Amino acid sequence: MSQNKLNILMAVVLIIFAAFMKVLTYPHSFNPIIAISLFSGAMITDRKMAFAMPLLAMFFSDVIFEVFNIAPGFYGWAQIGNYASLLAVTLLGFAMKKITVLHVVGFSIASSLLFFVLSNTNVFVFDTYPTYGSGFNGWAKCLLAGIPFVKNGLITDLCFSTILFGGYVLMQKTFTRKVIA
Repeated sequence: MSQNKLNILMAVVLIIFAAFMKVLTYPHSFNPIIAISLFSGAMITDRKMAFAMPLLAMFFSDVIFEVFNIAPGFYGWAQIGNYASLLAVTLLGFAMKKITVLHVVGFSIASSLLFFVLSNTNVFVFDTYPTYGSGFNGWAKCLLAGIPFVKNGLITDLCFSTILFGGYVLMQKTFTRKVIA
């Protein structure tokens, strides 16, 4: 199997896995989509594919939510902001030049916090009811309201980043090992 076909297969498997994890763990959101965004940015050399993987995973899960009436799969302008937040995490992954434990942990925490700030800002901007008020104080209240979700996000993203990056390094070592004759 060519490297390109192997990459496409890996992408399809990760997309389907992420989408089903998001649906199966709803509403607790123990899913790998943010970790896949980071992994894609750091490891996928084809930039279009790197951006497409997390977006397709999110879109596929949103379709499942909508079709099976589990939750609103498509919920308006705020959804576009969440998709953009995944693209920002993928961009962050481009900055990871070397795969080390410290880098994976640091970038995983940074991606969780980046997604948290962007997605909560998204909620504030597209809030059709003045739930949090306006201006800086309203934005700060919106961020504070989201803090309980940060812990779960950090744990989830660290867990799946460890699996993705660790699995990749393990596969690299396994398949590039020289045979002693």
